[in-house]
Amino acid sequence: MFLCTQMGLGHEEGFGAPCLKCKEKCEGFELHYWRKICRNCKCGQEEHDIPSSNEEDRKVGKLFEDTKYTTLIEKLKNDPVYKRNVMILSSTVPAKKNITIDTVTYEWAPPVQNQALARQYMQMLPKEKQPVAGSEGAQYRKKQLAKQLPAHDQDPSKCHELSPSEVGHMEQFVKKYKREALGVGDVKLPADVEVRAPDENNLKNGGGRGTSSAVGTMEKSPNRKASQYSCYHCKLNMKEGDPAVYAERAGYDKLWHPACFICCTCGELLVDMIYFWKNGNLYCGRHYCDSERPRCAGCDELIFSNEYTLAEGQNWHLKHFCCFDCDCVLAGITYLTVNDKPVCKSCYMKNHAVICQGCHNAIDPEVQRVTYNNFNWHATQECFLCSCCSKCLIGQKFISVEGMLFCSVACKEKMMS
Repeated sequence: MFLCTQMGLGHEEGFGAPCLKCKEKCEGFELHYWRKICRNCKCGQEEHDIPSSNEEDRKVGKLFEDTKYTTLIEKLKNDPVYKRNVMILSSTVPAKKNITIDTVTYEWAPPVQNQALARQYMQMLPKEKQPVAGSEGAQYRKKQLAKQLPAHDQDPSKCHELSPSEVGHMEQFVKKYKREALGVGDVKLPADVEVRAPDENNLKNGGGRGTSSAVGTMEKSPNRKASQYSCYHCKLNMKEGDPAVYAERAGYDKLWHPACFICCTCGELLVDMIYFWKNGNLYCGRHYCDSERPRCAGCDELIFSNEYTLAEGQNWHLKHFCCFDCDCVLAGITYLTVNDKPVCKSCYMKNHAVICQGCHNAIDPEVQRVTYNNFNWHATQECFLCSCCSKCLIGQKFISVEGMLFCSVACKEKMMS
């Protein structure tokens, strides 16, 4: 637990973990009190190596509460905890003197009884995305859990100062997506699957919004070769003996290669095979919610208030359209954008403005300037002039050498000698 320096609020997130994205400029993770980013480096929490596996498991456990997936969670001290399936594979490795045991631990694996099937599934994922403990793939899974399933998309207590009305709207929204869209992929061999015929309700919704309790009756699948099954995403045929991923909400007449079970918006693997099904498409949690509600570009939370603002092509809570550097409210004042983030003019001049090579002062973005070879000058006779004889060079030919300007070869040689 640490204390937020601005608000005096306690936070559960760890402190002092270096940023994996910009180590050279981050002094350690310190949570901004409403932006969901690090106050020091401005990167998201997923970019910091914060040990929070228990927090992640609790988050997914809460997501599965009041759904058919409660079998994947267990209650510990009245706290819902996601019961991840961790897979440990051991194999003997011949050596000159002794036989050694090589052990590989997967931080997550499909919850299937057949370990060989789970192993096949893992091998069909890109190597860099296989969640082997301590690997790039494990870090990838950790980042995707944070990005695809933000806690503030399902739990009002993780949001910043919601009104009672907003809390009520959010709770109804969460119940709705649990009832209509949320699902977990099922890994099976296509030859072992019985096709579920969608019911009339599901057909009316384009197969996109039927609930798991209304999928329909089971029909025996006719004998088909694996080559006759094609992936819903890439349209390529399945190979004999390869496992496929099924999404119950889509119907068991659709299947995916393990590496094709991805969000239709961001193209990332659906973390732990958790999907949201809508209008014939698979979504991750974040992008499903984005398709249903506006999201504040300031705090990253979904907007449930009636009033909000649209600026720079993004949605904002009225109180969160603020300078990215100092947090002052930008309504009615001049601001600029830096890396798509709004910044007040004062912070822009202090932190982001280019420096004039002539007077060495920041250049106001509203005044004319000259830029050449990544060097900048005020477009005035006091700044844009010959470094030797001080002749004004506006509208004149010049020679540039490492930020110095010369009106002629003679001035250059005189200055450089």
